[in-house]
Amino acid sequence: MVPGFDQSAHLIQELRKAVGMFYVDTVTGNFANVIHGLNANHLTDQVIQRSKRMILDTLGVGLLGTSTEVYHKVKQYSKIYSSDISSTIWGHLDFRLPPLYAAFVNGVAVHSMDFDDTWHPATHPSGAVLPAVIALSEAFPQKKKISGLDLLLAFNVGIEVQGRLLRFSNEARNIPKRFHPPTVVGTMGSAAACAKLLALDQAKCKNALAIAASYAGAPLANAATQMKPLHIGNAAKHGLEAACLASQDLQGNKQILDMESGMGAFYTDYSPQSLPTLQSYAWLLDQQDVAIKRFPAHLGTHWVADAASSARRKLVESSDHVLPLDKIEKVIVKVPEVKYVNRPNPNSEHEARHSFQFVACSALLDGSMSVQSFASENIHRPALRELLCKTQLEHPADNKPSFESLYCEVTVVLRDGNTISDRCDTFYGHWRKPLEKEDLEKKFQSNASEVLPPEATEGIIETVYNLEKVKDCSILSMFLSGQSARALSEKLRLL
Repeated sequence: MVPGFDQSAHLIQELRKAVGMFYVDTVTGNFANVIHGLNANHLTDQVIQRSKRMILDTLGVGLLGTSTEVYHKVKQYSKIYSSDISSTIWGHLDFRLPPLYAAFVNGVAVHSMDFDDTWHPATHPSGAVLPAVIALSEAFPQKKKISGLDLLLAFNVGIEVQGRLLRFSNEARNIPKRFHPPTVVGTMGSAAACAKLLALDQAKCKNALAIAASYAGAPLANAATQMKPLHIGNAAKHGLEAACLASQDLQGNKQILDMESGMGAFYTDYSPQSLPTLQSYAWLLDQQDVAIKRFPAHLGTHWVADAASSARRKLVESSDHVLPLDKIEKVIVKVPEVKYVNRPNPNSEHEARHSFQFVACSALLDGSMSVQSFASENIHRPALRELLCKTQLEHPADNKPSFESLYCEVTVVLRDGNTISDRCDTFYGHWRKPLEKEDLEKKFQSNASEVLPPEATEGIIETVYNLEKVKDCSILSMFLSGQSARALSEKLRLL
């Protein structure tokens, strides 16, 4: 025995404890502790039910998104990658990719039409997380089955991390001006969710967050272009990659969430706070639901659509149910000042999805908005172009650029001096007025049926609604690939 060895070992052990306590006392350490420590017993009934709705909606818009041009471009690009381990590409029976690129391609599909859910402070929470955890769940060995409850927990950890990070900045409570939020908090949420699914310890959870932060960020200038859907795909892919690298003990700054030069680099008023204790954890999703869109466009345009549709109903009452286009002098749309959604003359589907003016005119002409509203023939029709020329935006001082408080008022001024006006304070689908279960299912069925057979579509609905009871969540991937007949019989055994 070496003299003093026991005492030295004891001192080293105490020093390690002290260092460990120091890092837990940091915000980054606190996050890592919560990510590692949350378990299925922490999930409340409301969190489970709300997250199931988010999952179902995200799968539906992702499946519909496989029909878009931007999706086909990234799918073709990703074919250059191969691996012994592969994951499902949604809507494809015979095409798979390595998990990282499955997360990327499926994430792009989710946001390819701007049809995915939105939260407050502003971000698209589900698309950054769900493709990553589904792709990762398929990478585990056969003997290590990932249950539906495992998937639900990881998904909710990813959603929670995003919401908490957004609340560290008052600036984040407004509709963004500089960068697209999912590229920052979505990447971090994806990393947290994948770290949870991989059962990483606290030290590796910290590294996963640190690595993810170096992948984060994208300028808002690429909104309304084919690049914007890649923001979600990259968030899913980069978060998964960060967790995988952390599992290999790659290390980053262990105070990434505490420092102005860490996550604070993205926000001028960054003020990080610790999370609730595990003994009485309170989920943000318990406190506020998400908005689920009825048509594929920027969330701010949904107030515009409802106000314009209501104004149209008043107009056509006195004109044999036909919009009196020749009698309209001008259209005034009162909305917050959001520069990247102020597009008076959109020429592509992506620009139209980010145009207050386009949605106002389209809803006035048709009475409602749909997926088809953004087809090229509808974007360029002469009646819409004529109405766009008569449309102007106004930005009242009390109309703040926040998804929590904004409103839209549409006023149609007629040539005879009369005016027709209507206002929307909360559109149907907002978290204050959530979609009924029946309408959520109709949206999913309409979207998924474009790609999958009816048995697979119904199988996804039933699986998601019973996710906490599913023993092996690979059944969900089977349905997503279109394996309907064989998967149905397998599902009966797993539920």
